[in-house]
Amino acid sequence: MIYNNLIYFLVAIFTFSTNTAPQQPALGAGYGLLVFLLFLFLFYTIAGNIFRASEVKSSASYFRAEKKLSILALLFFIGTIYILDIKYYLQPLSLDGSLPVLENIGGVALFFLFLSLLWYQARKSYQVLFNRSYSSSSFIISNIKANLPIVLPWLVISFVFDLLLLVPSPGFNQALSSPWGDLILFGVFVLFLVLFFPPLVKILWNCKPMPEGPLRSRLEQFCLKQNFHSEILLWPLFEGQVLTAGIMGIIPRFRYLLITPALLATMSIEEIDAVLAHEIGHVKKMHLVLYLFLFLGFSLLAGSLATPLPYLILSSPVFYKLLEMTNTNPETLIAILGAVPLLVLMLVYFRFIFGYYIRNFERQADLHVFKSIGNSDSLVAAFEKIAVLSGNIRSQKSWHHFGIGERIDFLLKCEKDRKHIRNHDRKVYASLVAYFFILVFAIGLVRQIDTEALAQSVDMRYMEAVLQQKLRQEPNKGMWLRLIGDLMQEKKMEQKALQYYEKALEFEPLNADLHNNLAWLLLTAQDPSLRDKERALTLARSAVTLKEAGHILDTLATAYWANNLREEAILTEMKAIQSDPKNRKFYKKQIVKFAEEVWGKQTGQIE
Repeated sequence: MIYNNLIYFLVAIFTFSTNTAPQQPALGAGYGLLVFLLFLFLFYTIAGNIFRASEVKSSASYFRAEKKLSILALLFFIGTIYILDIKYYLQPLSLDGSLPVLENIGGVALFFLFLSLLWYQARKSYQVLFNRSYSSSSFIISNIKANLPIVLPWLVISFVFDLLLLVPSPGFNQALSSPWGDLILFGVFVLFLVLFFPPLVKILWNCKPMPEGPLRSRLEQFCLKQNFHSEILLWPLFEGQVLTAGIMGIIPRFRYLLITPALLATMSIEEIDAVLAHEIGHVKKMHLVLYLFLFLGFSLLAGSLATPLPYLILSSPVFYKLLEMTNTNPETLIAILGAVPLLVLMLVYFRFIFGYYIRNFERQADLHVFKSIGNSDSLVAAFEKIAVLSGNIRSQKSWHHFGIGERIDFLLKCEKDRKHIRNHDRKVYASLVAYFFILVFAIGLVRQIDTEALAQSVDMRYMEAVLQQKLRQEPNKGMWLRLIGDLMQEKKMEQKALQYYEKALEFEPLNADLHNNLAWLLLTAQDPSLRDKERALTLARSAVTLKEAGHILDTLATAYWANNLREEAILTEMKAIQSDPKNRKFYKKQIVKFAEEVWGKQTGQIE
């Protein structure tokens, strides 16, 4: 369950953190609240129906129901993000953006709210199956504490990053945004995981030291023979009735060996030794450190993709087709299209790549029993007991541990020929080397993308798409027609610019900038058939009447010059100097041109 929950929370965190708050939510606050309450009610009802169903009669069926509803809770949570624009309402938690981690905490709390409804409905089934009595609140709190370690590292690193950004030093903030800053944050992350995470988990999971006695002494002696040091804790996972063990912590001082009471009660001393040998194998093979670097690998890969991805999206015609079809806010659409490939990458990475390595790490830990004990008989016997007592799960597959049957078969294979142990070690080490080179190659390949060139190539196209969308939403608003006309003129699409300006005039007949820009187009069009110096003069005069500004006076002066009225052109340009002295140099050049040159084929730009 822990590995499955890891995936669910990773998806929830990723979806929330990559979403951007809109300027206004699609639904008003009142409707949004009603839909949100409907979501909660629907999920609550579905969860109740599933846990009241007759098939939830065993621990295996309980876990299947919980898994199914956890996925459904995730879908409802994603719905609140994209349908209800929940980030818009949580944005004030960030204190005007100074501490975004508080907004992230709000998002995590919202996901926990859906899960809490699941646990509320699951309580009665849980009490019957595990023979334990809970109040509703205590059961929900116990489940929150069990899952909180999954999100703690992310929240801690976010909190540290936000605090560092508040340091009033531009140089420090610049360094923090550089690769060196990433290394600093990763160092803080590792420090937290090594020193603080294991003790926190110990408290949250309510793990207690194993009582003094012959059994504990026997286990400690076994650990000492293996040159292994760790505090041994009783792990009350699902009331301690699950047959499992675990290891947590990288350095011995903060390392804990976790064993459930059910495992101690069920296994013989030799079988417990074999289970301990497996957990010790994780430490000896450095798996806990390798897990950390596998997480780092994904962070580096996703981080390298995050910068060019929006520009790749904007350079694709698919984005503009979707924008036209869905009439979605462009920023929201970019966020969704950017999040989807990264989300797919994350799911593929953790389900298949990370899953491949942790499966093979588990097999490596299984094989450590040959070194610590000499044979696999006790571990095979322990696995057989776990398979039977857990509901005959011997043939059941597992994406993160291999199935118990598969693990037993491989141990028996190695028992017959020990060369398979060496071969598996080589396989793991070769896979890690391949992972490193592929990761470096992939990141290097992504960094070859010329982000600046992409940005320049998509700017105008994106601006046009946004303006076209605004025009579809408000077809009678002349401002959008005028701005599209300006953009068309900038792109040298003069015929289209003229059409948009003419249409805009129907809605904004007294807009000075519209008169000015249309006059400029009629004076400077590269297509001679579009030029109309007489109409340009009329428009320019109207523009100056409506608003006397330097650039508008310059257009009027150019219109006078085009109509062979040189004196008027020079006098008007002198007025432009008085109105806009900052651009004196440009206007003086215009005066010289009006005095010495004849209007003909001229090109220009929007003023």
